[in-house]
Amino acid sequence: MKFFISLAVAVTSVFTFTACDDDSYVYYYPPSPNALVTVKPLDDGSFYMQLDDSEVVYPYNMKKSPFGDKEVRALASLTRVRLDGGDAPDADAVSLVNVNWIDSILTKSAVPYPADGDVAEYGDDPIEIVRDWVNIAEDGYLTLRFRTRWGTDGTVHYVNLLSGVNPEDPYEVEFRHNANGDVDGFAGDALVAFGLGGLPDTEGKTVKLTLKYKSYSGEKSIQFDYCSRKSTTVATGQVERAVCSSRVK
Repeated sequence: MKFFISLAVAVTSVFTFTACDDDSYVYYYPPSPNALVTVKPLDDGSFYMQLDDSEVVYPYNMKKSPFGDKEVRALASLTRVRLDGGDAPDADAVSLVNVNWIDSILTKSAVPYPADGDVAEYGDDPIEIVRDWVNIAEDGYLTLRFRTRWGTDGTVHYVNLLSGVNPEDPYEVEFRHNANGDVDGFAGDALVAFGLGGLPDTEGKTVKLTLKYKSYSGEKSIQFDYCSRKSTTVATGQVERAVCSSRVK
């Protein structure tokens, strides 16, 4: 919720600069996000960013991760960098980017379905999944933009993703929302990313990941293309990339 409020303020407001010698103005609009990334810290304090299941980029204008040693999903505005002044990086070169801005989103692991079937603590309050480019299963995460009602008293809402909900389909998961009684108010959006490390390895194949959730109009489900995350190693600037792409049907 914090990100969308901040972005709305940034987009609807402009920073005004007044020239010293006249009354002219220069208006600056912050760049929109153009990437959804996984920020991956390294042992020396630096970091790199996973753009999707196959591409890795390195920050050219930042030495340390703003999120410390935590791996998080984040929205970012990135600009490609080519040191020799060309228009685009070579295909076999390490990809460098300038980070114009970056903001983490809530990142947490999926929760195994309780053995006793008691899911009361995870709530049963409705949400809607908003159609957006950030809704995607990649790099071992399911990232979602969802909408619900938020009151004005600051009540904390809890969201979780339950795995193991269907013994016949290990790739069926369920979104759970506990509004803590805060079910009235204005509609607003939030982002969350759930780690899928507890799901069975797809062994390089792309499978259908089914997301179930309770909407304001009843039970719904959405399917995503999903390929298990492959380990990424960084050595002498080279990255072993995942064997998984949109070409696999």
